[in-house]
Amino acid sequence: MPERAPESNGTKPGRAALMERALREMRTFLSLFLYLWVLLGLFVLNQALVEREHGGTIAFQGFAMLNAFVLAKVMLVIEALELARWLRNRPVIIVIVYEAVICTFFFLAFHLVERLVMAKLRGHALVPGELGIGGGGFAGAAIVAVILFVSLLPFFAFKNVTRAIGADRMRQILFGRSMGANNSGP
Repeated sequence: MPERAPESNGTKPGRAALMERALREMRTFLSLFLYLWVLLGLFVLNQALVEREHGGTIAFQGFAMLNAFVLAKVMLVIEALELARWLRNRPVIIVIVYEAVICTFFFLAFHLVERLVMAKLRGHALVPGELGIGGGGFAGAAIVAVILFVSLLPFFAFKNVTRAIGADRMRQILFGRSMGANNSGP
């Protein structure tokens, strides 16, 4: 079957547009996955250091990778829902903080669901103490929430500043030559 020519309004043919969107989604997923894997991997390394002080030696980087995969997908869904769309004409800092809060909430919720599923798979009774985050109690959950929130801020800052100034300008800032404060040449 012959492929249709692009329509006069400048849109790409359906198949090419779909492929382009799929590649864009894959790049977004990969960047989310890598960011979260590094972040969660650092948490695991920190926990391994604490465990080593108490005689433990095992660090489960596989859990960090699996959680990064799942949470990257969660973030992709949150991005697709555009929960911060209503804030787009507000200062960018408000959007950054809002998106970090939303993702922190969803990450904590998925962490609780993960604990529930793991307890169920192991045949354990669902004991509220085992479902606790950060060692249990409000203080532990609050500390984990703050750590997650602060850890997500750079990601959302990068994303929203890129949206505000454009991807080409962001690439130029990050990878171009620095021209100094007065933009004069060398």
